[in-house]
Amino acid sequence: MNSADSALVLFSGGQDSTTCLAWALARYSRVETIGFDYGQRHAIELTVRPTVLQKLRGFSAEWDSRLGEDHMIDLSLISKISDTALTSNVEIAMMENGLPNTFVPGRNLLFMTVAATVAYRRGLNVLVGGMCETDFSGYPDCRDDTMKALQVALNLGMATKLQVETPLMWIDKAETWKMAQDLGGTALVDLIRSETHTCYLGERGKLHDWGYGCGTCPACALRARGYADFVR
Repeated sequence: MNSADSALVLFSGGQDSTTCLAWALARYSRVETIGFDYGQRHAIELTVRPTVLQKLRGFSAEWDSRLGEDHMIDLSLISKISDTALTSNVEIAMMENGLPNTFVPGRNLLFMTVAATVAYRRGLNVLVGGMCETDFSGYPDCRDDTMKALQVALNLGMATKLQVETPLMWIDKAETWKMAQDLGGTALVDLIRSETHTCYLGERGKLHDWGYGCGTCPACALRARGYADFVR
């Protein structure tokens, strides 16, 4: 058991955050979750969250006892101040600055700041997020340097000693599938396949080997390729 024994997991209902939640449940004695409604185009992820949480409780009595309150936060202001392919119905494309237009400026910075505020109120001392620098879409707010700098800023600004943990930071999607298997066996892999949501377009019409999704957006491409490498 980690000495910092309580955690707040940024839980979207997707593959990465579900894996991070399982990681936290295996590590900390008290775990709470936080999700954000920011006007995302793939709001279906908010719909699947309760089912994933309920089914994770069924994995063991220990996980059930450790998993505490879920906090849903309205951050719809993000969709009002940004113009991206994740918050409006536009075609996914690259921008002139070299970033995909699925990048929502400031999103993870705001997520972590709000999560830190909730953690402060709830007496939780670890923030867990699924940011990854190895196998991602080039978002600058997913970088390790960003998270380290944010940890310093949050602790300075709130006089706390919060830890920011990013278990997926240096692994690719195939290794993320493997981490899920190590944490919860085939049952957790199957849960992630059939219940979580990653597709940017919110498509849940067909269950592929790797899960639901359009199969063509960047999120689906990463997830599908990672699963293929995992089962190879």
